[in-house]
Amino acid sequence: MPDFLKTLIFAQLYLTFVTQNFTLIFLAFFALTLLIRLWLKLRHIRFVSAHRDALPAEFAESITLPTHQKAADYTVDRSRAAVVGTFVDAGLLLALTLGGGLTGLHDFWSARVDGLAYGLVMIFSLMLISGLLDLPLSLYNQFVIEARHGFNRMTLGLFFADLVKQTLLGAVIGAPVILAVLWLMGAMGEFWWLYVWLFWSAFNMLLMFVYPTWIAPLFNKFSPLEDGEMKSRVEALLARCGFRSSGLFVMDGSKRSSHGNAYFTGFGNNKRIVFFDTLLTRLNPPELEAVLAHELGHFRKKHVLKRLVMMFAGSLAFLWLLGQLIDAPWFYAGLGVATGNTALALILFFLVMPAFTFPLTPLMSWLSRQHEFEADAYAAEHAAADDLVHALVKLYRDNASTLTPDPLHSLFYDSHPPAAQRIAHLQLLPGKA
Repeated sequence: MPDFLKTLIFAQLYLTFVTQNFTLIFLAFFALTLLIRLWLKLRHIRFVSAHRDALPAEFAESITLPTHQKAADYTVDRSRAAVVGTFVDAGLLLALTLGGGLTGLHDFWSARVDGLAYGLVMIFSLMLISGLLDLPLSLYNQFVIEARHGFNRMTLGLFFADLVKQTLLGAVIGAPVILAVLWLMGAMGEFWWLYVWLFWSAFNMLLMFVYPTWIAPLFNKFSPLEDGEMKSRVEALLARCGFRSSGLFVMDGSKRSSHGNAYFTGFGNNKRIVFFDTLLTRLNPPELEAVLAHELGHFRKKHVLKRLVMMFAGSLAFLWLLGQLIDAPWFYAGLGVATGNTALALILFFLVMPAFTFPLTPLMSWLSRQHEFEADAYAAEHAAADDLVHALVKLYRDNASTLTPDPLHSLFYDSHPPAAQRIAHLQLLPGKA
C-alpha cells in the first residue's frame, strides 16, 4: 500500500475517533490541565514556604531577611488565591458546557431575540456571569492580600468606579466589534474566518494607537515628566538609541497601589513612555536610565513586533480551525450543546481552547525569558549594568517579588527569569560598569 494512502487512512481513522469521542477527549485535556495547574501552584507554595527563612547568599548585602520573608508570605497568599480562582474557572467551564449552562442561556435568549442581537446578548451574558464570579476574588486580592502586605491604596469607591468605567467601555467598544464579527461569520461564506481575522487585526492595531490618548486617561492622570536630571538622562538615552516617542509621562499609579513600574504604550508615531510615580520615588536617575534602556532593548530587538506577528499568526490559525468546526455537529454535541450557530460556535471555541493550548504555556514563557535576556544585554550596552542590577534589586524588594520561586513553576509560567539567574547573567555582561 502506498505511503500516501496509509497516511490518508490513518487520518480518516483519527478523525473518526475524535468525532465519536470528543466529550472524552475534552474531559481528558480539561482534567490534565486542571491537575497540572494545581500541582504547579501547590509546588510553588511549598517551595517558597520552605525557603522563607533562608535568604539567598547573593542578596545578603542588599535585601534583609524580614523583607525576604515578606515577599515569601505575599507570594504564598497570592498563590493560594490563584488556586481558588483555578477551581472557580474550572467549575464555570464545566457548568457552561457539559452542565447545560450554555443550552439554558440559548433557550432563554433564542425565545426572545434573534439574529445578531441574539449573539450579542449571549456573549454579554457570559461576560456578566464570569465577571460576577470573579468579583469576590478580585475584592479579596485587592482589599485583603494587597492591603495585608501594604500595597493597596485603592478605596472601595475607586474600585467600583473603575469597574463601572471598564464595563461601560467594554460595552461601547465591544458591542460593535462583536456585531461586526458575528456579521462577517454569517455573511462572508466559506472564508469568513479570513475576513474576521483581517478585521480583528485592524481593530487591534487601531486600539494600540488610540489607547494612550483616549482610553488610558479615563483611569489615570498622566503628567509630563518634569525637567531635571531624570528627564535629561532619559532624553539623552532616547537620542543614543534612536527612539522617537510622543512624550515622557508620569502616571499616578500610587492612587491604586504602591507597586512601581514603567512601560511603553502606543504604536507608530503615538508611542509614549510612562513611569509610575511610585517608581520615580524609588530609583535614582542612573537606575531609571538603565531600566528604560532595558525597555528600549525590547523595541530595538523587535520583540514587540515579533509578539504581534505571533499573536496575529495564532489568531489566524485559531479562526481557521473554528472555520472547520463551525458546521460540525459533533463539536457542539461533544460539549453539551444540542444545537449550533455562529454565536455558540464562537463561544464554545474560546471557552475550551485554553484546555487544549495549555501545553504551549512553557514554550511562550521560555520565549519571553529569552527576550528579557536580550533586552538586558542591550541595556548593558547603553547604560551601566550595575545600575540595572541595583534597580532590579530595589524592584524585587519593594514589589515583594520572591527570590526563591519553585524552579518548575517558574519554568512553566514566568515571563521573566528568576531574580538570581537574571542578576547573575547581568553581572557577566561586558557592559557591566
